[in-house]
Amino acid sequence: MEHAGLLQRGKYDPALPASLVLHLVIGLLLLAFLPDVQPIRTPQEESIDVEVVTPPAAAAIPVPPPAVLSPLQSHGDSGSSAGREMVPLAPETASREMPPLPPALPKPMVSGPPPLRQAAELFSAETLASPRSRTARQLLGTLSGGERNLQLCNLEALEQVSRFRPGSAPDLVAPYAMKPEKVRGNSVEVDGGAFRSKRNWFNIRFHCEVDPQGKTVTAFAFAIGDAIPKDLWQEYNLVAEDGEADQ
Repeated sequence: MEHAGLLQRGKYDPALPASLVLHLVIGLLLLAFLPDVQPIRTPQEESIDVEVVTPPAAAAIPVPPPAVLSPLQSHGDSGSSAGREMVPLAPETASREMPPLPPALPKPMVSGPPPLRQAAELFSAETLASPRSRTARQLLGTLSGGERNLQLCNLEALEQVSRFRPGSAPDLVAPYAMKPEKVRGNSVEVDGGAFRSKRNWFNIRFHCEVDPQGKTVTAFAFAIGDAIPKDLWQEYNLVAEDGEADQ
């Protein structure tokens, strides 16, 4: 009975060879239609030229100034935390980083009045002693004090200009033209005067000293300036000829 059961379990199945052949054919077909599988190759490492570049030196970064305690907090209560807090003042970095101001342009040269020239010789006394100056002597006799000294100095100014500029023929001095004259005792200072020469007016400055009796000029210094434009004559009461102001 036992041997019979074994024979029954090892009984031959006629469909087994056909099944094996079918599986084999299917496997061959699968192999025939599968794509060629290339072996995976590890890529070769390419050599790269590496150039070491030294980085430029970093620009100096301005360091802000240390914090400064305000006067109130620097003297506060040392035991309290509020007194120990530091309050930085306004940083000065912005002011230091401002672009420099352009250089100041040179100031234009302004020519001032010419310096006074000291007269080496005086001529008013000689002129008054001439017979032709009789009218001038009589006029001076009616004056006294500062007015007499001023007229003596005006006469000296005419004589000095006539000799300093030969041929100019000055005939009148207006010591008050641009600025009032200053008469102090025996001293006369004219800083904005004018003299007339051949129907034209010119600037003049002079300093004059007269003796205590008011009879003779003892010192004289003067400077002649430029011609006065005609459009300014009316403003300074200057006329080309005597009598024009009354017309």
